[in-house]
Amino acid sequence: MQKKTKEKLVLLDAHAIIHRAYHAIPDFATSLGKPTGALYGLVLMILKIAIDLKPDYIVACYDLPKPTYRHEVCEGYKAGRVKTDNDLVEQLEESKQICEVLNIPIYSKEGFEADDMLGTIVEKLKIENSKLKTPIDIIIASGDMDTMQLVRDGGKNEGSVKVYTLKKGIKETILYDEEAVFDRFGFAPEFLVDFKGLRGDPSDNIIGIPGIGEKSATELIKNFGTIENIYKVLKKDPKKLEEKGIKKRIIELLKEGEEEAKFSKMLATIRRDAPIDFVIPSKKWKNGLDLKVAEKLFTKLEFRNMGAKLKQVIGDSQNNSLEQPGYFSTEKSPHSPASRGPRVALENNFANHETGQDLEELKIALWVVDSNITNPDLEDITNFTGTNSLEESKKIIFDALEKKESIFIFEDIEKPIMSVIKKMEERGVLIGTEFLKNLSKNYSKIIKDLEQKIWQEAGVEFNVASPKQLGEVLFEKLGLTVKYQKKTSTGAKSTKESELQKMKDLHPIIPLVLEFRELSKLVSTYIDPIPKMVDSDNRLHTKFIQTGTTTGRMASINPNLQNIPVGSEKGKVIRKAFLAPKGFKLAAFDYSQIELRIAAILSGDEKLIQIFESGEDVHTSVASYVFGVSKEKVDKEMRRQAKVINFGILYGMGINALALNLGSDRKTAQEFYNTYFEKFSGLASYLDKIKENTAKLGYTKTFFGRRRYFEGINSKLPFIKAAAERMAINAPIQGTSADIIKMAMKKVDDFILTNKLEKKVYLILQIHDELIYEIADDIIDEVSKKIKEIMQDVLPIEKSYGVSIITNFSTGEDWGTLK
Repeated sequence: MQKKTKEKLVLLDAHAIIHRAYHAIPDFATSLGKPTGALYGLVLMILKIAIDLKPDYIVACYDLPKPTYRHEVCEGYKAGRVKTDNDLVEQLEESKQICEVLNIPIYSKEGFEADDMLGTIVEKLKIENSKLKTPIDIIIASGDMDTMQLVRDGGKNEGSVKVYTLKKGIKETILYDEEAVFDRFGFAPEFLVDFKGLRGDPSDNIIGIPGIGEKSATELIKNFGTIENIYKVLKKDPKKLEEKGIKKRIIELLKEGEEEAKFSKMLATIRRDAPIDFVIPSKKWKNGLDLKVAEKLFTKLEFRNMGAKLKQVIGDSQNNSLEQPGYFSTEKSPHSPASRGPRVALENNFANHETGQDLEELKIALWVVDSNITNPDLEDITNFTGTNSLEESKKIIFDALEKKESIFIFEDIEKPIMSVIKKMEERGVLIGTEFLKNLSKNYSKIIKDLEQKIWQEAGVEFNVASPKQLGEVLFEKLGLTVKYQKKTSTGAKSTKESELQKMKDLHPIIPLVLEFRELSKLVSTYIDPIPKMVDSDNRLHTKFIQTGTTTGRMASINPNLQNIPVGSEKGKVIRKAFLAPKGFKLAAFDYSQIELRIAAILSGDEKLIQIFESGEDVHTSVASYVFGVSKEKVDKEMRRQAKVINFGILYGMGINALALNLGSDRKTAQEFYNTYFEKFSGLASYLDKIKENTAKLGYTKTFFGRRRYFEGINSKLPFIKAAAERMAINAPIQGTSADIIKMAMKKVDDFILTNKLEKKVYLILQIHDELIYEIADDIIDEVSKKIKEIMQDVLPIEKSYGVSIITNFSTGEDWGTLK
């Protein structure tokens, strides 16, 4: 007789999964400000299930909004639950469309909960399995522990039932069979309803027997089994309970609470007889999928790369791994190639017509059209144009460039530096690997010493790197608290750096934790990885992403050199590992206070323009205006406060953030803010106009015409609208800065080629407003002066209201000691 091979059915407790996703990804929304975090989380969970569990069939079970029979028999059932957010209600309804396009049938029934659908399907399949040629195992995917009462081990010719539950957020999961349930609770799955009957369940407002807690309920079940049997023993021979160590107080509570216990058990018991007509889907899950329809929905929801992930799952779920970097990241624009799906047919279609260079140009052109599509790929091109034809795609994208008056940005800024970036990547930068290895030993020792000091302050040893354990020590053991403490999606107090900064004066442990984190990040992100990434000549070739941000700035990966810290001495030390080769010096050219200068140019603020025209120190001059004193009487603290607000306003800093950075209370910060904008009224007016025009037009523009779109600027959700306004304030300023340095890269490259200096001058790094070159020793002075001149002339003074774009330069043997 041929051995039966079991199939697998996954049942989704849709409401529980979507509810968990909604709180795990609270700020996820489309560019129009429409919340989609719950929907995104649902799709991620389905794809994770497909890879982890490899189901033959997937079915979703839903709650309906109307009361169930449990509400009818118990007025207080689930009465303690807060009203569901409107945003979640909308996403619950929209999630059914996701199930539809992913070939997932839906079951629900008025008067019954989703759990009852699950129980009924489990029961029906238990009967059907004996008739099926291929038995079906069931796995219930849920964030709700109630479903564990359905768990059972299967026999040779019958299916098992397991629960695949969300352990934390929507990423960490655990699979429960009978043994796992027993390990967790100390009794078999079928006794979970008795456990709830005795202990109750506050989340569902099931009362149980007041006074009987988890420990007593567990002991009763371990010794006597079901509630019915407990009462049978209690009525026949109460002494047997005492003999098993049950306290007299608990016995009295049992006597008084029989009705409550049995009623609570009834409420907790999942029904297995809901009036639904369940049928096993006619097609297996993957076979019934229409990828094009699914991709169309993902595009509408702005789930970038989700189509590629789905293709990977459908194409070869056997070989996919959730450990791939970025595979299930919730970021919209991951740069990791691992997040890209197979597009062989599409690539061939494009390659049949044009070279790779032309395709790269088209990707950049698409990004110029809409910079929200960062690091675009083939899928982004086809999603935007609606065609797989390269010729048609080119026409659509270049028509859009013209319509959006962005031809100059593409033709004169972005396209010319493609070859410059390629040469920069190929050259790379020389790394002192031994220096980094020694630095690693030094910092690792300091980290261990810091850990000991933290334990001493805490009075207990714990994992300092664990946010959960750190939170328990800070907020529970030490009782630290601060106003406006932010919380995580799970409701725990946050231990993010920004939150710890608010607490740094409350206890000596906080500065130690901040230093521990800083050093740990430096070691794990840069000091240890970089030596492993160099080539045979000890040169590091980071990948620069021309289209990596929404503002126009470049990004870099492997490693991300844009984020090497400069604010602390310990971070700066890493730069000493970036060396000049023999016969060369490093030369760094940095635009001085370029964003403040651009703010003066774009706003036309007379006072700011006058400050820069005169060559005065901008922070001292601003402090003089704001504090109403002469420049000679501006002290260090006044200048520091002026510097905080000068840079803060460029990023839309609010009053609370200003107060934190000033080290003042909110009232003082508000007064300082008001005075600043009274004195610099031209800048204040400009910032107001930016918000007003962006709300009207939907986009901002840089000095050179680069657009950035902000559809969320008119969102009905306050936090999305506020975030869009903050970014809109900064976009023209940071974008103009990006335009200027990119134009400088090309102009300096032209100078190098014209003067045949290709073997003596190499661009090796571009970090925000800084360009770093290797320049031969014999021409270092002459060439450095010329590069400075070229960079300063990118924006001629006659076009900038007399505000000069100043470039500082320094040279030396390594990046960390340039002079």
